[in-house]
Amino acid sequence: MYKHKSSGFTLIELLVVIAIIALLSSTVMSSLSSARAKSRDATRAATLRSLQAALEMYYNDNNAYPNTSLSWRGAVTFGVWGTGATGYIPGLVPTYISKLPLDPLGTGDGYLYISNGTDYKLLSHVSPESYPTNSALYDSVRPTWAWQVSSSPAAATTW
Repeated sequence: MYKHKSSGFTLIELLVVIAIIALLSSTVMSSLSSARAKSRDATRAATLRSLQAALEMYYNDNNAYPNTSLSWRGAVTFGVWGTGATGYIPGLVPTYISKLPLDPLGTGDGYLYISNGTDYKLLSHVSPESYPTNSALYDSVRPTWAWQVSSSPAAATTW
């Protein structure tokens, strides 16, 4: 009798391997996406804290915070203030910070600032990708779309 020796893989075996590879790659991609979002959020938190430190240095030198006459200011659509010396936080550049930052995702108005000279509020606006309610950056006025730092509890809960 003639015996047929087969070599190679069957179509079913190849399809099973392709399905397993697709499943593993989708798991890896979702993990990478989550890690990127966490990285951007960590950058936002660090940026808010560095801007807060620059604002406090400004206050120590001037006995007031940069005043916006209680108008929100952003780099692009909230007044087109930009990131230079007359940027969305007036007077910080270049003495207290080299350049006002933009959001790591590229959102133009990722950071917004408002002040009456006595108090201020700074937001990471619309761009955070997580909203932890137990965070020091939690904004009770905008719980699902902003993080904030402010000079006082009154500014944190009213603006």
